[in-house]
Amino acid sequence: LVTEDANFMGEQVFMSNDFINMMWRRTSFLLRVLKKGYNFILTDADVIWLRNPFTILTTNETQELDIQLSADFYNGDSTSVSNPINTGFYFVKSNNKTIRLFEKWYEYKDNATGLKEQDVLQNMTWKGVLGDLGLHFRFLETRLFSGFCQESPDIHAVVTVHANCCRFINAKVADLTTVLRQWLSFRANPSNQTTRSEER
Repeated sequence: LVTEDANFMGEQVFMSNDFINMMWRRTSFLLRVLKKGYNFILTDADVIWLRNPFTILTTNETQELDIQLSADFYNGDSTSVSNPINTGFYFVKSNNKTIRLFEKWYEYKDNATGLKEQDVLQNMTWKGVLGDLGLHFRFLETRLFSGFCQESPDIHAVVTVHANCCRFINAKVADLTTVLRQWLSFRANPSNQTTRSEER
């Protein structure tokens, strides 16, 4: 992955120029992945997986979905574009519609000064681009795909936890460590044990 003059080795502070550049570079890379015919889950480094997300993302009910997006806050309607997108976790299937979405998304880069790629995709959804492209999509409820913006109230169901609404790496690490400790404590209780088949 060529980064030209940019150096992404260290922390890129949220909404800094290097951060925005890094996010757009990622979008370009993911477009290449889709063009090669691969489906993928995009998961940020600050997302903890507590359970297997594929048991929810790849079911008979989701076969027709092209893209499944996480949200900072979930309004109760999985097809409502008023759900605020979070591009730190999403599942995309490779097809002509999703490839065109990512192409259009990246085309906005040069006319989106000061906006990160997530803001641009949010604006695109508000303008009806997903529907115009014929995409089947849903937003993931935060009860299952949780984050610090809107925490899941159900530890028996939560699948992932994202350190969103948390700006700096040190704070993310500290807060996610707390989440992991709570999860391990929960799992240590014999009454909360699940079988391997239930976790698949």
